[in-house]
Amino acid sequence: MAARLRLPLVLLLVLTVQKSLLSDIDVRDVRPDALLLLAVCAGLVGGSEVGALVGFAAGLIADLFVQAPLGLSALVFSLVGFAVGSFRSTLLREIWWIPPATAFVASAGGVLLYGVLGAVVGQSQYVRPHLVTTALVVASMNALLSLVLVRVTGWALVRTTERYAR
Repeated sequence: MAARLRLPLVLLLVLTVQKSLLSDIDVRDVRPDALLLLAVCAGLVGGSEVGALVGFAAGLIADLFVQAPLGLSALVFSLVGFAVGSFRSTLLREIWWIPPATAFVASAGGVLLYGVLGAVVGQSQYVRPHLVTTALVVASMNALLSLVLVRVTGWALVRTTERYAR
């Protein structure tokens, strides 16, 4: 399959899984956020620039399905993808638990950042009493899902990561 088609295919796959399978998973009225996790995995696999670009694309797709200011998810996901990619460059070696741990921290940070930036742009209802609980539940579910999605993202970005490694 052409390398250019892999990333759009993965974006479509993640969106489909998010809207069909993951929408049925409900822990305290919280669901995993696979599109945010895709930005995290892209940062892990491809670095800061790739993480930011994939995060922006995934965030724009997410913005189509939520009642929020357009671009808020894109901004948050791209910031998270960039931050994870920057963190990735400081790692000395890969250990199996790095992707789940990174997904946990980055997902929790992304949910909190979404709430805070939402409040900054006039959506004060995003900062609610159980925002931290929501962040921890999303982070836990995304940490588990990262074991699979980081491999799928690696497959989708194989050409991109080779180009940026030079």
